[in-house]
Amino acid sequence: MNSEVDLHHAVTDCPNCGASVSGNFCHQCGQETVLHPPSTREFVHEFIGHYVALEGKLLQTMKLLLFKPGVLSLEYLQGRRVRYIEPLRVYLTFSLIFFAVFKFMGEEHHIGGIKTQAVPAVQVDPQDKKKAAPAHPPAAAAAKPDENESDDPPSADDVRAELSKDETLQDIKKDLDKDHPGIVAKFEKMISIAGDDNGAKLKKVFFSSVPYAVFAMMPLFALYLKILYLGTGKRYGEHLLFALHTNAFAFLMLTLLLLIPAGVPWVGNLLGLWLTFYLPTAMRRVYGGSRKLTALRWIVLMFLHLLTLIVAILVTLGVGASH
Repeated sequence: MNSEVDLHHAVTDCPNCGASVSGNFCHQCGQETVLHPPSTREFVHEFIGHYVALEGKLLQTMKLLLFKPGVLSLEYLQGRRVRYIEPLRVYLTFSLIFFAVFKFMGEEHHIGGIKTQAVPAVQVDPQDKKKAAPAHPPAAAAAKPDENESDDPPSADDVRAELSKDETLQDIKKDLDKDHPGIVAKFEKMISIAGDDNGAKLKKVFFSSVPYAVFAMMPLFALYLKILYLGTGKRYGEHLLFALHTNAFAFLMLTLLLLIPAGVPWVGNLLGLWLTFYLPTAMRRVYGGSRKLTALRWIVLMFLHLLTLIVAILVTLGVGASH
């Protein structure tokens, strides 16, 4: 066997499997035979290539994924695969980038250049209210106000107390608890956690679990396509391939919408329009069919997918919050 001193020279026996070699690669296991200590540049290239999916294939993949709906799936199905990044890597890359951007942006999100952060309630100091009160109040305001009235927004405990007095709501809760024991308690616990510490625990559950729930929706998305296109002769794996490509595009568009700076909503409008019409265009290109039938299938697909996604996210938050 070759010693470590000969790392910069060609070897006669593969250091990995021991097979006799004569070229630059081992015919048995595929490892390089001309070895040398790895450089920093090689480590960076390996990281980018294997974990972020930025290789020489990226340009070709992005061009088809962004501007030619469905063509990337057709290329893969027709056997032209080596020139493009694998579908699963494309999907995982863009989904992870989206959730990373969504997480690190905190609560201030701009969807298409439009700020979506909720406006916080303004808390007024009672001392300031006394200072701001007029010296001679109007006669209509001279009457003594109700001691229970307050200008401050109701707290979460006040809302819960008011809801507990609603007889109709209590009857619904009893019926649900009777048919599905424990579901009401889990839901109330999730609501309670959402109000505690600004919902910090719920946010932690969201960012740690929801990406896995969204990823688990891909087989269902492909199943919906399989049902909608029964009789076309396409296998389930072809539908799954199409699901990975189209959802990777959706995550990429959502990431761009988040990154668009405030003040340029027209760019977000264009991206949102392209995101809306991308899927039906890809469906018609890959599966064929008339425009009306494709539009109908697209509407059904979106309804089923969004419904499943909402249920999966709620279940994930409920299970995560209960632990």
